[in-house]
Amino acid sequence: MHSKTDTVQSSAEALRYPFESHPGHDQVVEVVPGVLWVRLKLPFRLNHVNIYLLADGDGWAMVDSGFGNEESIAAWTTLFEGPLRHVKITRLIVTHSHPDHVGLAGWIVERFDCPLQMSQVEYLQSVYHQNRGTEERRNAQRLFFRRHGMDESLTDRLLGRGQDYLKRVSVLPPSYRRISHGDEVVIGTRRFKVITGGGHALDQVMLYCAADKLFLSADQVLSKISPNVSVWAVEPDQNSLGEYLASLASLTTTLPYDVMVLPGHGVPFYGLKTRIKQLADHHEDRCRLIAEACREVPQTSKELVPVVFHKHVLDEHQMGFAAGELVAHVNYMLVEGRLTSEVSDGVLRFRTT
Repeated sequence: MHSKTDTVQSSAEALRYPFESHPGHDQVVEVVPGVLWVRLKLPFRLNHVNIYLLADGDGWAMVDSGFGNEESIAAWTTLFEGPLRHVKITRLIVTHSHPDHVGLAGWIVERFDCPLQMSQVEYLQSVYHQNRGTEERRNAQRLFFRRHGMDESLTDRLLGRGQDYLKRVSVLPPSYRRISHGDEVVIGTRRFKVITGGGHALDQVMLYCAADKLFLSADQVLSKISPNVSVWAVEPDQNSLGEYLASLASLTTTLPYDVMVLPGHGVPFYGLKTRIKQLADHHEDRCRLIAEACREVPQTSKELVPVVFHKHVLDEHQMGFAAGELVAHVNYMLVEGRLTSEVSDGVLRFRTT
């Protein structure tokens, strides 16, 4: 689940938010000349997603598409018949495979007859999500949750409503144009460097325009909450948190301190390196909580969820993310040698080294 992180000061630069409010559901905000900001509603605790339009010749390139449901289609229809009525979408760039970002890709591409651009891994991951509901895959997910101490009742709930959001994707376009880390993408008069990173997604696309000091960070760096970093049954030993922290460290050394960050959720902000430090410290705090809980008696992932998420009341949707995040932290700590694991009755337990 996405979690709120505490605000701290850093020697790099204090966080600063140039906009006092976000766009309404039927509004468009110009962030800087040639960059428009739209905010669409989401039907869960993380209640919105940001979409950006970048001036692209005689049209606009869209970055992400929104959630694949009727409410999002209605919202886009209102915008395209209102403040965006003269807008032509020249291309759709999708940052990653999560339904709130890729969900309406097929609908947008069909409506504007425009190409879809994604990283190869994220396009294929989107295809996987659309076809993951087979009985074989559900059994693999069931075994994964049970191995981490979830009882049968909780597992059933997680495989029901807890996974339902993954279905909220319109039919994907059958082809796409690949963009890769290090590519230079020309959009209108701007040149963007493609930066990809793992952790929240496998190969999430971010865009950096050095000339204008603009950084579209997708969900890798958010303004006020921590992006979900999880492990799932398809790759149960993945070190997604290690990948995420490595991506943050790379961004710190690659980008200047004074870029304007346009995130996938929340509001635009300045203070990228301060925010990155907050996010890294946030995950280290969670690791310390886990290490303390596992010091005397080995613990399952299920037993550790309330240790880490004690401030949250979790429904099935949020519990699924919380469980995935917890596994990401224990996998990272296993790789770092801070935990050891043992199996009893088919259930993993973890002990602090």
